[in-house]
Amino acid sequence: MLKQLSKKNIFKNKFIAVIALLVVISGGYFGYQAISGSKKAVRYTLAAVEKSTLIVSVSGSGQIVSLDEVEITPKISGKLAALHVAKDQTVKAGQLVATLDSSSAEKAVRDARISLDEAKYALEQAKQDYQDIETDANRTLTKAYEDGYDTVSTVFFKLSDYMKDLKDVLGTEKNAQEYIAAYELALGKNSLFIQKLLEDYESANILFNKNFAFFRTVFREDNHDTIYQLISRTLETTKAISQALDSARHMFDAISLYDYQHICKVASQMSTMQPKIQSDVSAVYGNISSLQSIKDTIDDTNKNTPGKIEKAKRAVQTAQNNVIKKEEALADAEEELEKCSIYAPFNGIIASVGNITTAGETVSTNTVLFTLITREKIAKITLNEVDAAKVKIGQKATLTFDALPEISIAGRVADVDTVGTVSQGVVSYGVKITFDSELNSIKPGMSVTAEIITDVKQEALILPNSAVKSQGDAYYVELVEASSEEMRQNLLKNKSGLVLPQAPKLQVVQIGLSNDTSTEILSGLKEGDIVVVSKNTSNNTAKSSNKNSNTSRRQTPELRMRGMGF
Repeated sequence: MLKQLSKKNIFKNKFIAVIALLVVISGGYFGYQAISGSKKAVRYTLAAVEKSTLIVSVSGSGQIVSLDEVEITPKISGKLAALHVAKDQTVKAGQLVATLDSSSAEKAVRDARISLDEAKYALEQAKQDYQDIETDANRTLTKAYEDGYDTVSTVFFKLSDYMKDLKDVLGTEKNAQEYIAAYELALGKNSLFIQKLLEDYESANILFNKNFAFFRTVFREDNHDTIYQLISRTLETTKAISQALDSARHMFDAISLYDYQHICKVASQMSTMQPKIQSDVSAVYGNISSLQSIKDTIDDTNKNTPGKIEKAKRAVQTAQNNVIKKEEALADAEEELEKCSIYAPFNGIIASVGNITTAGETVSTNTVLFTLITREKIAKITLNEVDAAKVKIGQKATLTFDALPEISIAGRVADVDTVGTVSQGVVSYGVKITFDSELNSIKPGMSVTAEIITDVKQEALILPNSAVKSQGDAYYVELVEASSEEMRQNLLKNKSGLVLPQAPKLQVVQIGLSNDTSTEILSGLKEGDIVVVSKNTSNNTAKSSNKNSNTSRRQTPELRMRGMGF
């Protein structure tokens, strides 16, 4: 089972959910396939895990407005540190105009960085522990198999000696049971001691001849299963010979209680063979102990290592999740620190300065620090609360216009409403976007659509959204195994769907960013792995294709079965 241990979501409750997911879905799904497969061949559309740049964006619509006057207010509450511009001063977009006391925010950033460093160190330790468990187990097994082969080689030579001594106890080359009659003169015709010896010797002799023949066919470089079989069979043989030696010793002990000196053959055997048998009995126990110890080491390692590895995997997963949490905490702290610096959102002139001008005075998000006069044209759009939470000042945007379909210009987020507007129970936020270039054809009042890039991930492992399924908090894909690169290429060539030689297996994954078409895979897959994107039955292709085209990573309709709760 552990010949190759390296071949062997997220907190404890998520892990349990993942296991339950695999058991229930794989059982129900593949059971269903087995039942229905005889009638309909399932055709799979496949895709490979790729490395690519993943761009995440949100979009909203609004209008072009011309600003005359803009109030500059803080994004957070705090104490004023300094004003950096004065009344009637000309400012440019992005120019620093005021700062708040940032000592607490700076400390929060330092603490968050320390926590992140500690989390990353813990992750590296967890990864190292995982590798050490695999390495130690492989090293232990390799040594145990090598020691086992060496021990078997040594023991079999000993076993040959033991069998020769047992044979000499019973008889000679000319007559294999020459001394039995003499022993019966001492112990009686139907002595249980003699009968037990004969039975045990016969069993030991059969095992010895059979397993010695097997031993001669096994070599040190053979696979671990063969070596383990050799160790087990040698141990079995050694125990059988030990039993026969014990029976011989017991027989000699029984004879010693009688007057046997007048029986010449018995007297001779007692003087020559009894000491040998006693020595053999002591030695064979040592042989059994050595073989048993090696076998126990292999058994214990095979039994305990999978659990240790699984525990170590969960520890790595937990540590990875903790790193993500700490990274998010650092990003939040840095964002708060950035808000301590207040910048001019547009080009213009400072028309007036607010009432609070002294360092140390408390300001809030409603405090007007400056009034800015500007002649800027901007795009003012509306986003829902989910999308607005992803938008930050300075993010790039692309603007398109209903009245000017041939024009597309770049811009940047200049401002996001701090307080949302509620209408019919729906919360929305206003976002102002400045243009990177001025075009006279763009007029106030025109309808505009803005696509704001909220995140970009370089070299991300990505899959089509339809390839990723979910059950509760767990995500999984259907993984297709390819035995060779040629097979892999052939599987990917067929874009219309194909019947697989064997059913795909469920693989739990951890996901990251996603957009309308692709999902990032953080763990569970590697670049080049092949997964199922959609599937349909060969005699109902159109209907199945339509159904599968709507399958997203949030739903698993193709696995829904009566009575299973999916």
